[in-house]
Amino acid sequence: MKMVRFGPAGNSDSFTAMGFKKTAQIPEYVHKMGLNAYEYQCGRGVRISTESANELGRLAKEYGIQLSLHAPYYISMSSIEEEKRLNSIQYILQSARAAHDMGAERIIVHSGSCSKISREEALALAIDTMKLAVKALDDNGYSHIRICPETMGKVNQLGTLDEVLELCKVDERLIPCIDFGHLNARTFGGLKSYKDFAAIFDQMENKLGSSRMKEFHSHFSKIEYTQKGGEKAHLTFSDTLFGPNFEPVADLIVRKNCSPIIICESAGTQAEDAYAMKEMYEKAIENQCKRQTTEE
Repeated sequence: MKMVRFGPAGNSDSFTAMGFKKTAQIPEYVHKMGLNAYEYQCGRGVRISTESANELGRLAKEYGIQLSLHAPYYISMSSIEEEKRLNSIQYILQSARAAHDMGAERIIVHSGSCSKISREEALALAIDTMKLAVKALDDNGYSHIRICPETMGKVNQLGTLDEVLELCKVDERLIPCIDFGHLNARTFGGLKSYKDFAAIFDQMENKLGSSRMKEFHSHFSKIEYTQKGGEKAHLTFSDTLFGPNFEPVADLIVRKNCSPIIICESAGTQAEDAYAMKEMYEKAIENQCKRQTTEE
């Protein structure tokens, strides 16, 4: 079984509190926090130099940290403006180049909005843009970089589970970024029961196959939402009002023999909460062993 990896998206408040300052110190920090994954944030643009990316990648490998990269937030694969869609392909290409430089294999991408057109029209545009983006990566020597379209938290954004899975059908190398907090927010607290979470795994497997279901990418955090628009703000695991809870996900990962990368996007405590998820996963493994012993 491949390793399940846990890590933060960007740096927790504890990064500077512990005396760390530089990008090159991220792997040491992540390792000290007991984690083995890290998602480098390029939400406001791909600005990391090749030299810095190479150094980050070298140190990440030394500490056993698997890197991924979040592409710019302003990517809009579903824009009604062709120029914005073509620009989005370039932003994805820039992200792939930076990911390659740091030894990351996955880039996480937002699909765009569908506020001015129907969801069907927006998805059709995004699928077309995704096809061009995959070709651009192949043409530029980045065929090994896997694009991970992300489920989104706001109702007017393209990024329901079904929409993301349809985007992933463009190429077998694409894998979904399942943001459970986003899915919970856009369904106004719809992830409550174990069956709610199990349905997500089942949909991934039914539409993309067992292999991609098992190696999915994930973002996880508790997210405040409104009953009209969905996602409002990222919270921490100390919140008791908004969900979702990670325990069902941990149990399903074990039961289905999955090996995802789980990235925590909590507000300021992402490394600490990532470690909490790691502990929940280890507890799920213990419970599975107990079940097997009982059955025997």
